[in-house]
This record gives sequence, structure tokens and C-alpha cells, in this order.
Amino acid sequence: MQPQHDRIIIFDTTLRDGEQCPGATLNGDEKLAIAKQLARLGVDVIEAGFPFASPGDFDAVQKIAATVGTETGPTICGLARATRQDIKAAADAVKPAAKPRIHTFIATSDIHLQYKLKKSREEVLKIAPEMVAYAKSFVDDVEFSPEDAGRSDPEFLYQILEVAIAAGATTVNIPDTVGYTTPAEFGALIRGIKENVPNIDQAIISVHGHNDLGLAVANFLSAVENGARQLECTINGIGERAGNAALEELVMALHVRRQYYNPFFGRAPESTEPLTQIDTKQIYKTSRLVSNLTGMLVQPNKAIVGANAFAHESGIHQDGVLKNKLTYEIMDAESIGLSENQIVLGKHSGRHAFGNRLQELGFELSDTDLNKAFVRFKELADKKKEISDWDIEAIVNDEIQQAPDFFRLELVQVSCGDRAQPTATVTVRTPDGEELTDAAIGTGPVDAIYKAINRVINVPNKLIEFSVQSVTAGIDAIGEVTIRIQHEDRVYSGHAANTDIVVASAQAYVNALNRLSEALEKDRLHAQHETAVV
Repeated sequence: MQPQHDRIIIFDTTLRDGEQCPGATLNGDEKLAIAKQLARLGVDVIEAGFPFASPGDFDAVQKIAATVGTETGPTICGLARATRQDIKAAADAVKPAAKPRIHTFIATSDIHLQYKLKKSREEVLKIAPEMVAYAKSFVDDVEFSPEDAGRSDPEFLYQILEVAIAAGATTVNIPDTVGYTTPAEFGALIRGIKENVPNIDQAIISVHGHNDLGLAVANFLSAVENGARQLECTINGIGERAGNAALEELVMALHVRRQYYNPFFGRAPESTEPLTQIDTKQIYKTSRLVSNLTGMLVQPNKAIVGANAFAHESGIHQDGVLKNKLTYEIMDAESIGLSENQIVLGKHSGRHAFGNRLQELGFELSDTDLNKAFVRFKELADKKKEISDWDIEAIVNDEIQQAPDFFRLELVQVSCGDRAQPTATVTVRTPDGEELTDAAIGTGPVDAIYKAINRVINVPNKLIEFSVQSVTAGIDAIGEVTIRIQHEDRVYSGHAANTDIVVASAQAYVNALNRLSEALEKDRLHAQHETAVV
């Protein structure tokens, strides 16, 4: 392996910053599924969560550290504010990992110091090295971030980075916390740090940035040109507000434009040595998994992983691509794992062949999950003559990554037409095993279904997003439904896949209601615990 400063370290924060996106809350099993896929993707560091934030977050980070944080796997990182209780929680959570890291931060911009921390520069200058040293007492690998560095006084930034490195920080991260800087400014900030922090050669410079002005990826690439060697990013660019710098865009920019970036790493322009250790053929699969589990849909015109990223409608473009792909394509769809829709299995395929194909697609299922997925596959094979890899991925993701099973949809039946009142009948099994049936009318079949479900599952909520996407082409294609519902100030997502989009719509809604019910149950148990403690 080449020395770390000779390539880019990919630090993935999908499970921490990405999950802070409204409605993108993941349970422990879903976080673990994403972490395993991130390891297959080849990320160097997984920021698995914020352990002090909640017991659930602590448990998820600890489970990922124990399961994914192997000797040959990625570094597992836990985020912590610059406080002893945060750092201790992070240390305990990442302890099972072979390569644990603690990432501690404190704000440094004057606006944050005055209004958020209510502390002086001198106080922060004392806290930062003290907390870095405390983190260093637990792990060798400590990352320090001066929050809102993009709006901090550079001279103060140089001071705090110097004392953090002296205290043991091995990585110093420069966050554009509010997505305020431009590429030229951000590049100059990194260059200034390289030139003015005396001990900067003892640490790796990292960057973290938000996309409020749509400049996050451009800012990061400018930072790379000026000495940054770790990029903190998320799958599909998800995250707070307008999101983070997108991993797939950064990786493919460095891959496609390698001749341009090679000299910044001391290489000959024509060098073919990769600038990251990402397996680019895992990009599309990872994007789909994160989208499905978070309920955050990928817009069609999204760079690299959007549905239209490799589509050509213009006659001139189509003609050029048919003659030579290079006329209008700067990268091959197969380079991100987007292969042709090859037919692989049919109704006569057995469990063994199905299991082998899942392994080839990167799924590692237990016998129980494999059996459940195989049942869905057989059901699909009875309805659809030709089954593609994409179909298989859709049903497996849908079957094995479900929300808690508080309520189960047992029956959905709809009557509708241009001269009929849409009417839906549903049967739902409750947590105590009782089956409840009710019916409702609505403005359309889905509206009628949701009203009927609401009559059975009486949990107040507001539907704020409903989306249907086709997995493949054709009249018998699987339809994926993603919805988001709101209860009080929290958003919950639901996802389902079925050849019948009406059924998928009902399943997605029950899926979201189960997530909501789980959260309400946790709140109830927490309240009982607090009362008992008092």
C-alpha cells in the first residue's frame, strides 16, 4: 500500500452527518448493513456515529466497530464534542475496532464563540489540546476539528491547530460547516494552514464541507490541489440542510481526471495508479442501498448515480454515442457498477443458484434471510418471466431490511376507475396478534389505502412525500415506493418494492408507521426510566 499522503483518504460520514438529514434516521441493523457495504466499497474511515448522542447511537457504533472494524477493514471513528463525557463514550464505542479513531471538535469562529459556546478564544485554545490529549489516552488515532473553520480568523486557526497537533492529533479537519466558502477561498485556507502551522507535517489535513451553495465538491477538489489528503463525504451527498460533498462525485472526479491531479501527488501525469482505494464498481450498489434505507431519493439528473447520468435523448448525442462512446461519455457506466440489465434467473432456478447469485452481487445473508429472500424471488418469478440483477437487489433489500414489525399488512384490496369512487379494504395484524380490517374511500387508490390503514393504526401523522420509481423497464417492472411521514417535529421514511405499486404503496406506509411506532415506544420507555430514576 502506498503511503497515505500519496493518495486520498476517503472518510465516509454517511452514518453520522448523513443520518442527520431530516427523515434519514436509521436503526442499528440498517446502519450495520450500510457499514458493511462501505467496507466493500473500500472507504478508509467510517464515521459510524455520535456515541454520546443516544444509547442507540452508542450501540450502533459499537456493533459496527466489532463487526466491520477488522484488521483488514476500515478505521471506525466516533464523533465527540470536546468534553470528557463525549470522548469517553466515543472511546468505549469504538474500542472493539482493530483501528479505532476518536474525532473531537470545538467551534472556533467568532460567531460560534459568542453565541453558541459563550467562550473566549483563550478558553477554547486551552480546551482543545486538553481534550485531544484526553482522547489520545484511549486511542492512537485522534482527529481534531475546529468547527466553522471556514468563517474563523485564520491566525487563530493556525494557533489552535498547532496546539491540537502538539497534543497528539494525527488528523486535523477543516470544516466549511455552513457551506459558505468558494473554491478559491477554501484552497487558499488550506494553503495558509500548510504554510503557517509549524508542525502541520505531523498530521494529515482533512476537509469537511456542506453544499449550501452547491460548491462542496469543487471546494474539496481545490483543497486537494493545496495539500488536503483526507476528504469527509457522504454517499449521494446526503446530510444536514443541502447535504455534504458527495463521495461518488469526488472519487470519480479524481478517477476520470487522474492525469490532471497526478502532479499534485508528485506523480507523472500519465500514471495509472488510483488516487483512492475505492472500488468504483461498488458505487452504484452503495448509492441504491443508502437511498433505499434512508428514504432519500436520488434525483434523476444527479451526477454519477442519477437515473439520467448515462442516458442520451438528443438525436445528435445518440448518434455520437453509437459511433463511439467517447463522443459524449467521459466515463463508462460499468465503471460504477451499472451493468447491462442482464437476465440471470427464472422461475425454475433453485435456492442454491439464487444464493450464489446473491453472493456475486455482494449480499452476505444468513440462512434465515436467504430463505425469506428466496420466497420473495419465487413469488416474483410467478409474476415476471425475466428477472434481472436489479430486480433481485430490489426484493432482497426490501425483504431483509425492514422496519420493526409492530404492524403487519395482511391484505390490501382496491376498487377504482374513472367512474367509480376509489375504495380500499385493508387487514392489519397488530403487535398482539389481532387482525383488524377496515375500509375507506379516497381521491385515488393510494389515498383510500392510507385512510383505511389510518383507521386501523391510529397514530397521527402527516404524509409529506410520496414517490414511485421503476426498477427496470417494461410493463411488469418492479415498482419501488418511498414515502416520508411527519409526526410532531420528526420525519420517518418507508420503502417497499412490488410488481403492484398499489401494494407497494401500502407496504411502504406500514413500514413508515412501524418506524414511527418504534420511536414512540422508545420515548415511552425512556420517560418511564426517567420517572423511575427520579
